[in-house]
This record gives sequence, structure tokens and C-alpha cells, in this order.
Amino acid sequence: MKFFKVSIFAIFISIFLISCGYRPSTYYAKQELGKDIFVRLDVSLSDPRNSVLIKDAVTKILVQKVGSNLVNSDIEADVIMDLKINSVSFSTLQYDADGYNKLYKARVVIGVKYLNKATQKVKSFSVDGEYDFAVDKGATINDSHRYEAITKASDQAVTEILSRIAVASFN
Repeated sequence: MKFFKVSIFAIFISIFLISCGYRPSTYYAKQELGKDIFVRLDVSLSDPRNSVLIKDAVTKILVQKVGSNLVNSDIEADVIMDLKINSVSFSTLQYDADGYNKLYKARVVIGVKYLNKATQKVKSFSVDGEYDFAVDKGATINDSHRYEAITKASDQAVTEILSRIAVASFN
């Protein structure tokens, strides 16, 4: 009986969503981006390691969620996407009783610009991600803390790219 109720509920929700015309953001992102994409990266001289991570994360999302083909040259592409780390910043959120920094926030802003060759429209936007992290008492941010924080903040920013592309498809 419980299985029957769950099945009826699932069918009802499915019919409701279909009748409302619901489509996930990846549907609109696919329509906007096309099939073949060339991704260019403006490597940040101050942070080349994280720049490459961002490109890898974006290409992974494009392949897995949108089903795009990544091509090796801009000539073969339907869409040319440019990625750039606009800024990376760290701020102190909390101090301990002795006055040492205890909790930090990393913030990464990624610039995205893409050209759809079919429509000859260029669209650009920026996405940002934040990550809060703690360090040991009396310690400062070292390279491993910095790398991990920037990576996590970048991952958060990259997840926003598809939704921003989907929204841009309506303009």
C-alpha cells in the first residue's frame, strides 16, 4: 500500500512539472551553447595553478552536464568561451581570544565571456564563489591552505556558470 501511494505521488508530481513546462537549466544552456565548444583560458600570472583548475572544472561541467564536445581550435567551434580569474581575495572573519586570525574567507571571481558564432552575439558575466576555512591557533595561511580554499571557492563559482548561461539564453 505504501509503495502504491509513493508511486501515485511520483506520477502526480511528474505530470505537474511537465504540464507547467518545467525544464532544467541545462536544457537552456544546451540550446545556448550548441554542440562544439572551444574553451580559452587567460592564465593568471599570480595564480597559474588555480587558473588551470578552473578550466578543467568548466570543461568537466560542459561535457558531463551539457553534453558538449570540446574542440581543439576556435575554427571548429560553435561557441568560443573565454575564462579568466578576475580576482582572488582573503578576509579574516574571526579572531581568537589571543588576537590571532582564526577563521578566513576566500573569495574567487571568475570572468566568463562567450561568442556564439551562429548568432554572432558575445555575452559576458562574472560568477563568484566563497569558502570559509579555519587555521590552527597562531598559524597563518600557507600555500596548501590557500590552494585548497581557492579550489573550493572556484568550484562553487563554476557551478553557477550553467545557470547564468541558461538565463543569458533568454536575452
